[in-house]
Parts: sequence; structure tokens; C-alpha cells
Amino acid sequence: MYSKIAIKNVKKSFKDYSIYFLTLTLAVCIFYSFNSIESQKAFMEMSSSGAEFIDEVSAMISYVSVFVAVILGSLIIYANNFLIKKRNKELGIYMTLGMGKAKISKILIFETIIVGVLSLISGLIIGFIASKGLSVLVVKLFQFKMNKFTFMISISAIGKTIFYFGIMFLLVMIFNTFVISKYKIIDLLTVGRKNEEIKFKNPMIYFITFIICVISLSSAYKLVIDVGLEVKDPRFIISIILGIIGTVLFFFSLTGFILYIVKKNKSIYFKGLNIFIIKQINSKVKTNFISMSVICLMLFVTIVTLSTGFSFKNALESGLEEATPYDFSAYVYIDSDYNIISIEESLNKMGIKFTDNDKVAYYDEYSNGENLNDIMNLNQSDGNFNPAIRYIKISDYNKMRAISNEEPIELEKDEVLFTSTVSKVLPEIKEYMSKNDTLSIENTTYKIKNKKVIENNLATDYMKNNFCTIVINDDFCDKAEVILSRVNVNFKLDKDKSQDDLMKSIDDFNDRRYSYSNDSMSSSVDKDDYEGIGYVMASSRNYIYESNRGVTTIILFVGIYLGIVFLISSMAVLALQQLSEASDSIDRYISLRRLGVSKKSINKTIFMQTLVYFSIPVVLAFVHSIVGIKVTNTFISLYNQPNIAASSLITAGIFLIMYIIYFNITYIGYKNIVKSKIK
Repeated sequence: MYSKIAIKNVKKSFKDYSIYFLTLTLAVCIFYSFNSIESQKAFMEMSSSGAEFIDEVSAMISYVSVFVAVILGSLIIYANNFLIKKRNKELGIYMTLGMGKAKISKILIFETIIVGVLSLISGLIIGFIASKGLSVLVVKLFQFKMNKFTFMISISAIGKTIFYFGIMFLLVMIFNTFVISKYKIIDLLTVGRKNEEIKFKNPMIYFITFIICVISLSSAYKLVIDVGLEVKDPRFIISIILGIIGTVLFFFSLTGFILYIVKKNKSIYFKGLNIFIIKQINSKVKTNFISMSVICLMLFVTIVTLSTGFSFKNALESGLEEATPYDFSAYVYIDSDYNIISIEESLNKMGIKFTDNDKVAYYDEYSNGENLNDIMNLNQSDGNFNPAIRYIKISDYNKMRAISNEEPIELEKDEVLFTSTVSKVLPEIKEYMSKNDTLSIENTTYKIKNKKVIENNLATDYMKNNFCTIVINDDFCDKAEVILSRVNVNFKLDKDKSQDDLMKSIDDFNDRRYSYSNDSMSSSVDKDDYEGIGYVMASSRNYIYESNRGVTTIILFVGIYLGIVFLISSMAVLALQQLSEASDSIDRYISLRRLGVSKKSINKTIFMQTLVYFSIPVVLAFVHSIVGIKVTNTFISLYNQPNIAASSLITAGIFLIMYIIYFNITYIGYKNIVKSKIK
């Protein structure tokens, strides 16, 4: 009997359940899709090809899913609470007819099971399709080849989804039982008559609070722009705290401040039903200013994450192309006390040889103790950042050009070439070169031969790290101090295998050397095998690409995952709050109708209320995002010039789709609630 009543109630209240059902379905779809990644055929082939970091992606998604489950669980309980409140009179009638609270709880439990099962089934079906698209995205992001693609359903992801959402629905049942046990018949039957009592305070309080809000947000913006993403800097934490405080104060003061301003403009305030619309919005925002603040901050995180996530990955990977000009590079610091004289000598002692087909260029980097400020008298914006100047011989520089099939450069004894790739110093160097064609090194004037900075990395590394290197005549370097010795190699035959074998040889040797230095090697190892070698640091283009691709993809996936969850949660809460407002304000719309207001005008006020209520947190989140994206782009520019045009359009598209879906469902639902009560 209870199950039949529950089924009948779900059918009858389908419109009321639409937001709840949509949110549950999308939540299940997203949860399954991301947790099914590890089981997809695409992932299996990548794992077998040696991409060990795929396991890290899956592990990170699992950890984040626990946090996501908490968010979605809270959202489901919040949505369920709305449905219970909306049905107070119905539940009151059940109790009046003699139905006990335990029996009512059973009906609600059956309803929860029905809606839960339906949303799980629909969400999983959509999730099966979405997971295929996600797998293709993974293959493209990791740039792995895939022999074939097999449609595969992840049993483990289904189990995990059912487990987490089962717990959520169980909590909903417990919550419903608890709420019903506290209800009284009189409260249920008269709830619609208990309108919110609006307490009008001194408008100056809102005005002053709004001013404090503006000061807080302005200070937060300035601090975070100045400090960037230096999370260890106390100013970064202060900027976040000020941003949160400013956001909360914004929503607390907004309605009172706007009401105060609009009241001053009588032509707007008394036009049409504006007075009613403003009072309605004022009442709702004043009640929900905390939740709207949280929604605004979640939308801010969503916009920044989705807009800059792909940009960060693309900038880092395109920056890697410039950071890895050679297939392989290695270096060792020179130390005459330990007989470490060159990278060539160290590699020879390690037993590492290059073939005649390999293009090899050895070179040394020199220093004379001077820094960037010393030779150009620059005014650095960061007084603590003043990199040391490195010098290399023109003959060595031409060797590097030769292995890259570039023509040699002729350099007179009084000429130099300027090279740099680090964005933190490039603007100052470019500014200096635009105004000067000479520079002074050790009290000798040299002509700068290149009109523009040569923005080339001089070795393959994880990022562009050529702060400032000057190419100069060989005689100058012969008198300077050798700091480190490098080798760059371009392989002609079997590039991938050559890089992997060379990296393995050096890593194995360093591991053995570390073990030897800690007295854990066998006594058969000859100490002379390790003399005059030093610690050789090596990097290959393939290794750097694979390592960075794993890290950036993990960050990107987590960002997309949380961003979409935050977006769905934010839109759902806004929708539920508006529908709750519709139920609470029925008497007011009935009064409007009695005063002769047409249904068309009432629908217009509903549209305006819903539009404004949905827009307020979005507008502030957008303002926050402008600053957030600017700061993030500054950080990304350390790797390469960011381009967020494509990712911003994708973000805008996702945002707009979700916004329109939830807005339309909310508007139609609000309108139907009012329509059912007025004549």
C-alpha cells in the first residue's frame, strides 16, 4: 500500500521533483564518468604502454570523489528539505486523517527509493555515453595512440556510484524520519500563513556595510594581483580572507543598499510592479545571503578553473617545445677539489658513449660574479630578483646551432649576443635593448649584435630557465670561472629508444653512486669508479613531456570535475531557493490578482525575480573571475604566453547551457506553482 501511495505521489508531484531529479541525474552522470576512467579501454592501453602516471590520475579522482560526495550529499539533503517543506499541508492532511508519523515516514522512504533508483538508472545511462567522450578526451590530452576503441562499462565505477549515492539516500531517509517526528499538525496546516517578517533597519547600516565590502574586495584584488599565486606569502592568505569577507558583506548589504538607492528614485520605484519585485528580491537575498555568498565563490572557482585549466596545460606544453630544443641534455657542476672537470669526462668515466650518428655539442658556462643589474643598471620590480649573468663561448654556441642544423654566427671581439627565456626578466632586457646598443662588462664596452633578445633555451629542461646568458668571444671566457659543463644531443636513429636508454643508464649509475656513498654497496665496487664524476643531472625531451603531461592532466581533470560539480550545485541551490520563494509567497500573488493585476504581469514579475536572483551571484563571480584569471595568466606566463580564448568560449558554453536549463525549469516551476493557486 505504501509503495502504491509513493508511486502515485511521485507521478503527481513530478513537476516539483524536476529540479531534484535533474540534479541527481547529472550528479550520477558526472560521478560515474570520472570514476570510470581507469576502466576504459583507452586507459588500459595507455597503462600497458608504460604511462604509470595514469594510476595517479585515477587515484586522485578517487580522493576527490570523496569530497564531491560530501558536496552532492549536502545538496541532495538541501533539495529534499525543500520538497518536504513544500508538501507540509499534504503531510498535515495525512496526519489529520489518522496516519501516524511512522507510516508517513515509510511513504517518504519509498518515494526516496523510487526517485533514487530512477535517477541512478538515468544518470548511469547518460554516464555510459559521457564516459566514452571523456575517454577520447583523455587519449587526446595524453597524446597516446590507441589501436582500437571498445565500448566498455566500468563495473567498479557503477559499484562506487551506487555505494556513495546509496549512503546519500540513506541519509535523506534518516533526515526525513527525523523531520517528520518533530512536526505538529497545526504547524503543517498553517505553514503557508507564516510569512517572513521583514525587519527594516536603519539604511545607513547597509550603506556603511557596502562601503566596507567595496574596501575589502578592492584590497583583496590589489593584494592578490601584487603577490600572485605565491601561496606561502601571508598576503595571499590575507587576500583570500578579505575576498570572502567582502563577498559575504556584499550580499548582506546589497538589498538594503539597493532598496535605499531605488527608493530615492521615485520614477523607478513606483513604476509598474517594481516595488513588489524589489521587496521580493530584498526579502529573499536578506534571508539567503550566506548561501548566495557560497554560491558566488563556487561559481568563481568554476569560471577560473574551466577558463584557465586548458590554457595552463596548453601553455605548459607549448612552453615545453621551447624548453626542450634537444633530444637529450646533461650537466655537472665543476669542482676542481673533487677532480670534476667537464661533463664529457664525467660521462666517459660512467661508460656512456655516443655513436657517430648522434649529433653532440659540449659546452661550458662561465661566470665573472656580475649580475643583471651590474651590467645594465636595471630597476627590478622585485628587488630580491637579480640573476647572475652566465657567459658561453661563441665557438660553443655555434656547435649548438650546428646540431640543430642552423647556420653559425660570426662575432667580433667587441660584440656580444643577448639570450634569455625567463618572462620575469625579459621585459627589462627588452626595454634596455630598445634604448641601448652597448653594455659594459668588466669596464669594457661591448656592442649588442642582436637587435632582439634571442629567446632560446641553451639546454633541454623542464621549463624555460635561461635567465640571462651572454654569448661572447672565446678569449673572455678563458679568463672567467667555469661554473658548470653541459652536453646537448640530437639523435638521428631511433630517438625514443636512445633517449630512454640514456636516461636509464644515468639514473641507474646515480642510484648506485648514492648507495655507495651511503656504504650500502658491496665491497667489490671500486671507489675509483666514482672519482671525478660528480652528480650528473640529465633530462630528455620524452621524459619531460611525459612527466609534465601527467601532472597537467591530473590538475586539469580535477579542475573540470570540481568545476562542473560546483556549477550544478550552485544552479540547483538557486533554483530550489526560488521555488521555495514561490511557495512562501502564494498569498502575495493572490493579493496581486485580487487587486486586478493580470496573469501576464504576474508572469513578468516572476521572470524578472528569477532572472535577477540567478544573475546577482553570477555577476559578482564574474568580477572575481576577471581578477582570478589575470593572476592565473600571470603565473601561466612563466611557462609560455597564455591563450584563454578557446577555453573561455568552452566555459561560457557550459555555463550558459546549465544556466539556461536551470533558469527555464525554475521559471516554469515558479510560474506553475503560482498559476495553480490564483484564478
